Amino acid sequence: MATLVAAQKSRVSGSALAAALDELRHLLGDARVSTVLAVREHHGRDESWHPTMAPDAVIFAETTEEVAAAVTICAAYGIPVIPYGTGTSLEGHVAALEGGVTIDLSRMNNIVRVSPEDLDCTVQAGVTRKQLNEYLRDTGLFFPIDPGADASLGGMAATRASGTNAVRYGTMRENVLGLTVVLSDGRTIKTGGRARKSSAGYDLTRLFVGSEGTLGIMTEVTLKLYGIPEAISAAVCTFSSLEGAVDTVIQTIQSSIPMARIELLDDAQMDAINRYSKLDYPVAPTLFFEFHGTEASVKEQAEQVRAIAEEQGGGGFQWATTQEDRTRLWNARHMAYYAALALRPGARGLTSDVCVPISELARCITETKDDLAKSSLQGTLVGHVGDGNFHMLYLIDPENPAELAEAEALHERLVHRAIACGGTCTGEHGIGYGKIPFLQAEHGAAVSVMRQLKRALDPSNILNPGKIVRM
Repeated sequence: MATLVAAQKSRVSGSALAAALDELRHLLGDARVSTVLAVREHHGRDESWHPTMAPDAVIFAETTEEVAAAVTICAAYGIPVIPYGTGTSLEGHVAALEGGVTIDLSRMNNIVRVSPEDLDCTVQAGVTRKQLNEYLRDTGLFFPIDPGADASLGGMAATRASGTNAVRYGTMRENVLGLTVVLSDGRTIKTGGRARKSSAGYDLTRLFVGSEGTLGIMTEVTLKLYGIPEAISAAVCTFSSLEGAVDTVIQTIQSSIPMARIELLDDAQMDAINRYSKLDYPVAPTLFFEFHGTEASVKEQAEQVRAIAEEQGGGGFQWATTQEDRTRLWNARHMAYYAALALRPGARGLTSDVCVPISELARCITETKDDLAKSSLQGTLVGHVGDGNFHMLYLIDPENPAELAEAEALHERLVHRAIACGGTCTGEHGIGYGKIPFLQAEHGAAVSVMRQLKRALDPSNILNPGKIVRM
């Protein structure tokens, strides 16, 4: 990654930047335009191991009109624009590879409307998933997409995020109904709508969802909502082998049991969680389950899964039926990344993010764990395995070239293994700039079509340049 650090060089001339910043300060005021190094560095890094690449300036927008005006100014001077939500991405999405101006959308945090009768809402891009669900608490509704981090909903749409509930409720792709988007020339468009289906023209909503800020900047998102289930129950089950846990997942999905969540954690990750969250689960391969439905259906689902698990060597079911117990359980799961990092203080995490057909899950996980065992690295495995998505986290010292090279080699083997069996290099983290070579391996000639789309919508390549496709 040293080559990328060395390659970071602002393409913005000093005079162009100074002129643009004068106009941006006139638009937003001095307080909302910052060139302070600490602010710039904060906005040039995410949660990953990728190095900080700071923009030349950061601005704080509060309306769609301000975003549009700011993009118009930057376009006039050829200045790159990088959208920023909460900075929780994992593939360098917010890195200013060519300098430029970061537009921080966190102040765009208004919930525009909620329509309980239609089960939908519209929010500004800076609203976070926890903020939305707190607002919805008294309506009997919730938004289920849960990537773990309290990410902004604009950022979640931009990376096509999913998370623990995806096996039942889908990903952001299935749950975004419409968008307000600012294009590279400052024009503002609306895509989609509130209707649950439409045959009107190209599906621009799906084009922008997952585009990682390279085709346009999302400023408002219209989302599907769901009724809070009558009954919710969670359980933890440990297994004598990783293979038994994975086979339980496969049989559960193939039996069409409508699970809300199935999360796999290997023994190393369970050890990390116990240490970090002060828990006392057995240090063994473990599945976290959650069941949604009526009282009767939840009970039936739980008994079916228990029977499957026991056949595969699972035991010691621990139930979490109260809100407090479920919150404690899932908070521990959501902190898995930080728990793993704490196993080696000062380390960073190089994370994989493959997703494979469910029939290939056992082989992919087993071969991946075998690779790790033969290496000199420490790592943990977690996964939203109900839909075939799992993460291998390699703990590395990013300043140690040998460790970085070994982790990248293991990661590359894993990704090519997933692609070879019909899977993908990223189930939910996105491409950023960290996975660009794997996108080519996965999609081949289709990447050239993606590049054509980028040129058509962003001919000057100012929108988050260097991400997804290189121009």
